[in-house]
Amino acid sequence: TKKGGGKIVLVGGPAIIHTGAAESVSALIHSGYIDAVLAGNALAVHDIEYATLGTSLGMNIRDGTLAVRGHRNHMDAINAVFKAGSIEKMVKSKKLTKGIMYECVKKKIPFVLAGSLRDDGPLPDVITDVTLAQKKYKEILKDASMVIMVATMLHSIATGNMLPANVKVIVIDINQPTVTKLMDRGTWQALGIVSDAGAFLPMVSKEL
Repeated sequence: TKKGGGKIVLVGGPAIIHTGAAESVSALIHSGYIDAVLAGNALAVHDIEYATLGTSLGMNIRDGTLAVRGHRNHMDAINAVFKAGSIEKMVKSKKLTKGIMYECVKKKIPFVLAGSLRDDGPLPDVITDVTLAQKKYKEILKDASMVIMVATMLHSIATGNMLPANVKVIVIDINQPTVTKLMDRGTWQALGIVSDAGAFLPMVSKEL
């Protein structure tokens, strides 16, 4: 798809961070394989927490242990973004120097973060008006050749409902019903892969 000049959009959930695949996705964005990112508040928050504090929801990614006072890290990451003013401003002030959101800003890759009732914060970049968020998602998805959905049932199904049938769709989730539900709701062209994001994405990054 990329060799043919196609547009590839990533729809991602926070399990990308929890499972240790943040570096792989960052590398894919840095290398130019991803043209846009669609997600919610959680992916961005956990990515920034991991990039700045080395944890995801207070857990050390490398060994799965809980960090000392790690329960504070989630909110500390959110507050750091608010203090900077936005994710982009946090990157420009060099408070955020790596990660998925960092690569999006540095590579000028558009991203849309759609809010929900359960969000912590949410971050100032999150669109809390669902109708507006849907509109922004549709703008990003225009002319997409392939959409890769990883570890997010909510945003995967929502995105699938916005896509025409000629767009290639790959959905990766450790939870088999997520793959089934996506296809049952009309995204019949989706190729489902039941796999852990932390195992699958590093393999993809390595092969490319």
